[in-house]
Amino acid sequence: MTKFTTFSRGLAASAVVAILGTAAMAQEVTLKLHQFLPAQASVPKHVLDVWADKVEADSKGRIKIERYPSMQLGGRPPELVDQVIDGIADIIWTLPGYTPGRFPSTEVFELPFMMTNAEATSRAYWDLAEKHFMDTDFADFKMLGLWVHGPGVIHSTDPVTTPADLNGVKLRAPTRMTNKLFTELGATTVGMPVPAVPEALSKGVIDATVIPWEVTSSLKVGELVHNHTEFGKDSVYTATFIFAMNKGKYDALPDDLKKVIDDNSGADFSAFAGKVMQDYDAPARNIAMDLGNTIITLTPEQVDVWRQASAGIEGGWIDEMSAEGMDAKALVEEAKALIAEYTK
Repeated sequence: MTKFTTFSRGLAASAVVAILGTAAMAQEVTLKLHQFLPAQASVPKHVLDVWADKVEADSKGRIKIERYPSMQLGGRPPELVDQVIDGIADIIWTLPGYTPGRFPSTEVFELPFMMTNAEATSRAYWDLAEKHFMDTDFADFKMLGLWVHGPGVIHSTDPVTTPADLNGVKLRAPTRMTNKLFTELGATTVGMPVPAVPEALSKGVIDATVIPWEVTSSLKVGELVHNHTEFGKDSVYTATFIFAMNKGKYDALPDDLKKVIDDNSGADFSAFAGKVMQDYDAPARNIAMDLGNTIITLTPEQVDVWRQASAGIEGGWIDEMSAEGMDAKALVEEAKALIAEYTK
């Protein structure tokens, strides 16, 4: 059991200590946390707020974290990366895939059928990043957490069972790799940040979107389309996330407050965040069922058709990244081995 699986208990204990022992201690640091989803969505409410509350409690009130959901500090989701580097925000949560080409190594976890479950894959993501990415892709940040969401699902106007059903479908995908994948499978892909999905669906700009179940409830996707295609125990894709802090802001903290940040970040937190995202798939799925929507769960034989149709994506990525000097084949093998190690 990790410290994050008993988060609420630890938070309550920390809060009691803070109230009884250090109520008079002055606040020393205010950190602005900026992200793109509404405050009531599952990740802000059940991951980011939990992390921020724990940091505040463990610091005995010396760290205050101001939360800015839905891009309230301005800009668009793809700008979050530069906002934290430039100090507009002190902490951000975003997708590397919103800035294509900037974080190429993270795409290894977005390859088709790479993920087993979000908790195991998130732990593998942190481990691989700690070994290979922190001084390269992530050199501009103090990285707090790295995780992936649960199995990707196709949400569509018309039913989708085979790759052929995607022909002519205007489909929103979140990242460079998912755009490549669904283009290869026959869709006309449209890249956009997830907050833009409801309007795009309602106006007919897109006919379908790929997102995990958990975010569909806050975006009311089940009210806009009525077909949802799942891949059984497999995951046709996932997307990676980064939870990052301004390096200078972190470096300016006193050592004891750096320790508070460090103790609440890293591998255990990443695994916790991935697990929470996947855990909240089920309630959102139930909403779609209650609406009377059609949930298509593909059989293993049907999934194999998709697996074969997408088989060239991994090799193409290895060739592309190898041409840019990355040992991409070794990275894929290492990622698969770590995921297998952590999958229970």
